[in-house]
Amino acid sequence: MEEQQPRRGPGGGHPCRHGGPPRAQGGPPFLRRPWVAGRPGGRLPWPSTLLLAAFVLLGTAFAAGKQVDRVPLDVLARLLLLAGPALLLFRRRYPVVCVFGVAALTLVYFGAGYPYGPVFVTVAVACFAAIVAGHRRAAWWAVGLLWAGHLLITHWLYRWLPPPDDHAAPWGQELVVAAFVVALCAAAELVRVRREQWAREGAERAAAERRRTDEERLRIARELHDVLAHSISVINVQAGVGLALLDSDPEQARTALTTIKAASKEALGEVRQVLDTLRTPGDAPRAPAPGLDRLPELVEQAAGAGLTVEVLRDGKQVALAPGTDLAAFRIIQEALTNVVRHSGSRTARVGLGYASGVLHLRIDDEGPATGGDAGGGGNGLVGMRERAAALGGTIEAGPRPDGGYRVRAMLPLKPKETP
Repeated sequence: MEEQQPRRGPGGGHPCRHGGPPRAQGGPPFLRRPWVAGRPGGRLPWPSTLLLAAFVLLGTAFAAGKQVDRVPLDVLARLLLLAGPALLLFRRRYPVVCVFGVAALTLVYFGAGYPYGPVFVTVAVACFAAIVAGHRRAAWWAVGLLWAGHLLITHWLYRWLPPPDDHAAPWGQELVVAAFVVALCAAAELVRVRREQWAREGAERAAAERRRTDEERLRIARELHDVLAHSISVINVQAGVGLALLDSDPEQARTALTTIKAASKEALGEVRQVLDTLRTPGDAPRAPAPGLDRLPELVEQAAGAGLTVEVLRDGKQVALAPGTDLAAFRIIQEALTNVVRHSGSRTARVGLGYASGVLHLRIDDEGPATGGDAGGGGNGLVGMRERAAALGGTIEAGPRPDGGYRVRAMLPLKPKETP
């Protein structure tokens, strides 16, 4: 006989892979309603529940000795006293079912005429758990119905319920019970609000930590891009010069190789500095970040790549904050790198203007664009814009009407504080 194949689901897979029939997923539909279910999974609170059950049994037995007018504790009474803590085992998973069940059991216990005692503690714990879990309406309803049922029993139904010859309870006792219930619910509400506040603060801290991690990752990516793009562009150009002149002009080829050595050494040093911040994020960098004081070195490196750079300054020079200083240096570095890689011009002008609390940068070349590439990844302009935006500045880049190319940046001046 041919073996019968299991029925496939809608997507052709085995039905078990889709979680089985709807009623098998998460239990009965009643228990899967959001106003009934609490935290799924987790271990049952056995230790606290057993301790509470022992306290209720012993405390009620002690209290019963002084209440001779009530019905003595029997098997049913002890079962009712134990049923409440048994329900409390599920106060975290099903807080609404638990609070209504405990309230009903307590009402049956009092309706049977058994002695007063710490049975109220089970109601308090169930109510507290429901409110902390966010089911405050269900908790208030359960406690309110219990109080109303108790009023009904002690002021009307007592004539027909045990113990015999019972009398109505004083109204002052009901006021004390009501005050206790209100205080209990208010305390539970306070704990719930505090927990939600802690949860929000924890989520905000986690989000802030993720933002800091992302910002640090982007910063390191920008640094590596700027360092490698500039240095490899210089190395690429000088390697081409060295290969072309290796036979005809060995001395010029030697100069190109010297430039390659210097550029690669500097690039390795800066890459090592960036990587050191990854290895020891809590320590300060051992070498200072580059700034405009290294602009002459940048001009010299560009000259090694065959690019003549003219630097023009306007206004009174001021000391810049480290972030602004680094951003200005990297923007100029990336702009000159793009001239080497993409422009047919062998000259460039760098303008620095200090005015009205803003540092103006302008990098021009005469063009034309060659469309060449010396190994760039196309992220240079994006990195420049990110650096400017991080400081509250702006950057513009595009072709000039005469065929050249211009990069203009405005960075807010933040002079260093003098001690």
